[in-house]
Amino acid sequence: MTFSPELEARFEELLRSCPPGHQRSALIPMLLYAQDEIGSVTAELVEEVSRRLGLKTMEVDEVITYYTMLRRKPVGKYHFQICTNISCMLTGGLELWDHARKKLGIGNHEVTPDGLFSLEEVECIGACSWAPAIQVNYDFHHKITPEDFDRLIDSLRKLS
Repeated sequence: MTFSPELEARFEELLRSCPPGHQRSALIPMLLYAQDEIGSVTAELVEEVSRRLGLKTMEVDEVITYYTMLRRKPVGKYHFQICTNISCMLTGGLELWDHARKKLGIGNHEVTPDGLFSLEEVECIGACSWAPAIQVNYDFHHKITPEDFDRLIDSLRKLS
């Protein structure tokens, strides 16, 4: 499998930073970085990371199935994770979730036809004090209202 020179350099740095005999500690970062570059965790990626780290593909698959931030299907350019756990739920998270589904015309784990947005309902993103909270790719947004969501969607459309 071929990666960009930047990703190859990141992989090399990760492996250099691992203590001898502990290359497995690079597994999650390698998967995340590669997922960002290619869009999802493919079978080919699993085989390549397994080979590089000296792991069985089953060992890599076990990690992928445990961590929800590792995805087998591509997500939109802007992946929205909306928290509906108790703090967010009590401050409008469920209403925000319903609004987002209607606004984007998609459901949980779906991508808009233009590939721009995807949506995921999540249990917690660790922002209870600022509920309701959402995460867009790696950026957090706190105390989000449906109107804030609409403005965010509009601003992201203008960027694309």
